[in-house]
Amino acid sequence: MATAPEKLLLRLEWKVVRRLDGRLQGAHRTAHRGSGVDFTGLRRYADGDDARHIDWNVTARLDEPHLRVFTEDRELTVWLVLDRSASMTAGRPGRAKHDVLAELALVLARLFGRGGDRVGALLFDTGMARVVPPGTSRRHALRIGAELERTAGPRAGATTDLAHMLDAAGRLARRRALVVVLSDFIGEGDWERSLQRLARRHEVVALRIVDAADDVLPEAGLIVVEDAETGEQLVVDSADPLLRVRFREAVDARDARLAAGMRRAGVPVHRVATDHDLTDTLVELAARTGERWP
Repeated sequence: MATAPEKLLLRLEWKVVRRLDGRLQGAHRTAHRGSGVDFTGLRRYADGDDARHIDWNVTARLDEPHLRVFTEDRELTVWLVLDRSASMTAGRPGRAKHDVLAELALVLARLFGRGGDRVGALLFDTGMARVVPPGTSRRHALRIGAELERTAGPRAGATTDLAHMLDAAGRLARRRALVVVLSDFIGEGDWERSLQRLARRHEVVALRIVDAADDVLPEAGLIVVEDAETGEQLVVDSADPLLRVRFREAVDARDARLAAGMRRAGVPVHRVATDHDLTDTLVELAARTGERWP
């Protein structure tokens, strides 16, 4: 019997991967591809060639200048940083933020793997991290899906330390890599400094997964508002005009801080809404980023 990750991947391969494969395949060659060069052969020296690449032993033997020819190492290691904190459970059943994160992780792992790139994953759950080492196969994508199925209980009274999550990614990605952070970026910590450190060594892309529940206060009279990360509850009058104004201001301020921090770190951030079609979202993302990533 197929497991839940297998069923999900089959559905995504039919609905999403088949549509995106031709559009995205081979278009994610970044400025930081690979980590070295491979020797491919020799050729005669020509005017304008870099003399540093002359093979002097071959030149002496043939009595004619020859160059060593190299090609760039095209293999890319991709690290998916997956936020598994309590705030990622927000949203309607079957389409909460953690559901969209799982779909994105499987699609990206499959797309990059089909292109020959190695994909690893860091699953971060309120201070606790699990690691899936890089791999390329379909079975490897399913392994990431299986890890996402496991639920590590969040620590009571703790919020996501975004700085800790980004620092953990930096320690994990030792060679230059593409780091894709999938998170709602709701949490604490001096994450901007950590993001800048990560972006100095790697190419970083942020996929911010959002749900209407994060940004909209329903006008339903007295309601119980609960902090998904800490469990703290508060009864409020959602129809209070002053409360609604303050809530909107707080949401706008949070979004402005996030955008400014990403901009200062030089990291592109893309909004992924839980109520949007995943295929359309990824096609739009590819169009906006051109050849930067996948």
